[in-house]
Amino acid sequence: PRQQQKLHKIEITELMLPSYKGQSPQLNLRRYFADLIAIISNRFRLCPAARHLAVYLLDLFMDRYDVTLQQLHMVSLSCLLLASKFEEREDRVPKLDMLNSLGCMSSMNLVLTKQGLLHTELLLLETFQWNLYLPTAAHFIEYYLSIAVHEGDLHDGWPMTCMDKTKVYMAKYAEYFLEVSLQDHVFLCFVPSLVAAACVAASRLVLHLSPTWPPRLQRLTNYTWESLVPCAEKLLMCVKPAARMHPDI
Repeated sequence: PRQQQKLHKIEITELMLPSYKGQSPQLNLRRYFADLIAIISNRFRLCPAARHLAVYLLDLFMDRYDVTLQQLHMVSLSCLLLASKFEEREDRVPKLDMLNSLGCMSSMNLVLTKQGLLHTELLLLETFQWNLYLPTAAHFIEYYLSIAVHEGDLHDGWPMTCMDKTKVYMAKYAEYFLEVSLQDHVFLCFVPSLVAAACVAASRLVLHLSPTWPPRLQRLTNYTWESLVPCAEKLLMCVKPAARMHPDI
C-alpha cells in the first residue's frame, strides 16, 4: 500500500539524520524558544509537522553555533518560516507584516526585515546543506495512529462502548504527548519514530486500553514495549494530573 511505502521512505531517511550532542551554550533558553515557535505556530494554525520541524531545525542549529539571545529570536522565527514553507501550502506560510504585527514581537523588541530573514534563512539552509527533509515524531504519528485503536482492544478489561470516541481521544492524547516531547531536549536522545511510538503507547496507557502494546503496533513500528518504556515514562512524568483521568469510552 502507498501508506506503507511512504512510511518506509521516512524510516530510511531517519537513519541519515544529523547527530545531536546537546552542547549548545544557550541550552537553558531552549524551552523558551521552543514555546515561542509553538505559540506563533498555533497563532497561524500551522500543521504539527511544520511546528516540529521548526523546533528540530532550531535544536540542530543551536547545537552547532554559539548564538546570542537577540539572534536566537531571529533564528527561531526563520526556522518556523522555513519549516512552514517546506510543510505547508504557500498561502499558509506567515507573511512578514503578519509576523511583525504580533503582540509578542514588541515585547521581544524585534522588528523583522525581509533582508534579515533572507540572510538567516540562507544561513540555515547552508547549515543543513539545503536539505530540510528531516523526519520528526510528527511525521510518523499519523501512520501509527491509523492502527492505534482496534475494535478488539479492551477498555478496563471490557469491550469498548464507542470505537469512534476512543479514536478521537487517542488522537488528542497523542497530540498532547507530541507537544510534551517538544518541550525538553532530552527527547532528542530518542529517534523520532520511537518518540512517536511512545506517544501512542503512553496514550493507550492513559486511556486504559489493553493490551498496552498490541502485536499490530509492534509490527508497524518495529518497536517492542520494552524499547519504548524509557521514552514513554518520560512522557508520562510530564503529564498534568488532570490529563491522567481517562474518559468513559
